[in-house]
Amino acid sequence: MDILGDSDKNSYRSLSAAVSYGIASMAMVFLNKAVLMQYSHSMTLLTLQQLATTLLIHFGRSMGYTKSKGLDMQTAKRILPVSLFYNANVAFALASLKGVNIPMYIAIKRLTPLAVLIAGFFSGKARPTTQVILSVLLTAAGVLVAALGDFSFDLIGYSMAFTSVFFQTMYLVLVEKSGAEDGLTSIEIMFYNSFLSLPFLLFLIIATGEFPDSLSLLFAKSNSFSFLVIFLLSLVIGIVLNFTMFLCTIVNSALTTTIVGVLKGVGSTTLGFVILGGVEVHALNVTGLVINTAGGVWYSYAKYQQKKSKPPKLTST
Repeated sequence: MDILGDSDKNSYRSLSAAVSYGIASMAMVFLNKAVLMQYSHSMTLLTLQQLATTLLIHFGRSMGYTKSKGLDMQTAKRILPVSLFYNANVAFALASLKGVNIPMYIAIKRLTPLAVLIAGFFSGKARPTTQVILSVLLTAAGVLVAALGDFSFDLIGYSMAFTSVFFQTMYLVLVEKSGAEDGLTSIEIMFYNSFLSLPFLLFLIIATGEFPDSLSLLFAKSNSFSFLVIFLLSLVIGIVLNFTMFLCTIVNSALTTTIVGVLKGVGSTTLGFVILGGVEVHALNVTGLVINTAGGVWYSYAKYQQKKSKPPKLTST
């Protein structure tokens, strides 16, 4: 007997997707930071994560565990620019974690809405609400105050984090304008993003000199059981994160994914002060992070109110 009705099932699925994304996203930040504290080759780490994702989906489809469609060249061409921006965002975010502590990393990543607003202004989008503008400005002010009190300031790490924000913004703007991911399931988006990134990432690890030394170091580090567990977990959670992020966006909306990301950031910022170290507590730094977090929560609320106030779309019968 089916106890849950269709509406209950949809609500449960939406909630499950959002909670799963929040947990996976939070875990991924700490796992990547833990790996990079012992293994600094971030581009090789990303390449292996994307390779693991590609192979898992490919074999899952071959064995009938997923009904996702195979590689289509027209779809690949359409999604290639989006995939490059997405992977550039992830690559620079990983690289920034080598020099930036987790609370400051999350604070800087919260600047993405501000960057999206600026991009929208230059592309002629409608003016956002006053609450949205003020909330993103408050978020930016929090980053500035927190950075002034960050005694572990790392210029390269900060530069990488800001570059990640730029590429994330370009990814979001391009997806919205091109509709490149329309009609694809979360697993198919994962597959194309991972598969199309591999030639680009392989070129980078060779051009930057990471390869083959990075693999030699990885094999040497694998003798440590604790490192091996953390590394394998980062591969698994990397796959789970990509899946739950795309699933949350498809089942719910991009707005829900953004709000979950902000709420996750509140927990990650708090835990970042006590887990993995690297944070020198200072009143200015803490004040800035509180301002930044408040701005992020306010932004989520403002966007929710904005969506709620929109009239429902009329459908023709």
